[in-house]
Amino acid sequence: MPDKIPGNLLTTAMAVMPHTDVDRALEMALSLDVPFWPQLPHYSYYEDMYVQAAEHFPGILLDIEKRTLRFSLDKFIEELEEALLRFDDTDFLGVSETYSVVYHRFLALDLKDRTAIRGQLEGPISFGFNVLDQDERPILFDDTVRPFMLEFMAKRVNVQLAQLKQLNTNAFMFVDEPGLQFLFSAMAGYSDLKAKGDLDLFFTQVDRPRGIHLCGNPDWDFLLKMDLDVLSMDVYTNAEIFASYATAIKKFLDQDRVIVWDRAHRF
Repeated sequence: MPDKIPGNLLTTAMAVMPHTDVDRALEMALSLDVPFWPQLPHYSYYEDMYVQAAEHFPGILLDIEKRTLRFSLDKFIEELEEALLRFDDTDFLGVSETYSVVYHRFLALDLKDRTAIRGQLEGPISFGFNVLDQDERPILFDDTVRPFMLEFMAKRVNVQLAQLKQLNTNAFMFVDEPGLQFLFSAMAGYSDLKAKGDLDLFFTQVDRPRGIHLCGNPDWDFLLKMDLDVLSMDVYTNAEIFASYATAIKKFLDQDRVIVWDRAHRF
């Protein structure tokens, strides 16, 4: 039987939370219809969504005390071969306990009777926009780094999904992509056609069920035409999309897919 993401107005929430208490964060996440594992950057910088995505990514320069995440091309070249050799290693591609105490607490729970559960990982577009190299340039624009990044992130999504499916057969993943709101603007060295092609390529490597979550205002028409199972959007700031893209939304839903809407909060 194929996995299916449940709809019918069931509740879930976005993963990044302001808590510094792991127990209270998990209690809140478990109170919803579709539990998830919280990301708690105020608890530890390791729990930041970009830092978690950077685990074992070659070339990363992480300073926990200064709370900085940077990239070195020279270090990337030095570490690339070892990373490629470990592309079938789930320990290498998973989220370690160092990078998320919360995730491993979540994996220890009995969730088989829940309607569904959800995980998440920062997507390659947002990660590539936000991580800067030695020249203060987003690594997304580097033709050497970007192809590896797409495959690396896809494999990490798949490893997490497989781990969550051991807890609940209706597990699914959000790829968090706030950077998609900038994807189709005029970005030097990275055209919109290239961006669309890369994102399509990324999702062909991601296991189902798969979806995108973002709080910005991207090219919704493009996203609604992608081969996704779920699309999560911030309806509070983008309510007009339901009128502007009614036809595309109807077609998306007619294909037995799910739309999740949320209200974004700052904290």
